[in-house]
Amino acid sequence: MPGPKPTIRLHLWIETEKGVFFGVGRAQLLQKVDECGSLKKAADELGMSYRAAWGKIKKTEEAMGERLIEQCGCRKDGYRLTEFGMFIKDNYLLWYSQ
Repeated sequence: MPGPKPTIRLHLWIETEKGVFFGVGRAQLLQKVDECGSLKKAADELGMSYRAAWGKIKKTEEAMGERLIEQCGCRKDGYRLTEFGMFIKDNYLLWYSQ
C-alpha cells in the first residue's frame, strides 16, 4: 500500500568561529520587523527580549558588513528593512520553504 511521500527537510545556517550569524531565526526576526515595523514588536511576537533581538541583528550586520534594518524617521517611527535586509530575508525564506 502506498503511504505518504516522505519530505526531506534541511536546516541551514551560516556561522563563523564566533557562532551562528544567520539562519531561520534571524530570517523570521527580519520578517517580523518587516510586518510590524518595529524591532520591539517583532521581538515580543517571537518571545525574545528587545536586547536579544538587537544583539542578533547587530551580530549579523557586523559579520556581513551590511545593515539589515534602519530607523524610519525619528525613533518613535520604528524600523524597516534595508534593501539588503529584504534581499537576504526573502532569499533565505524562499530557499527554506522549498
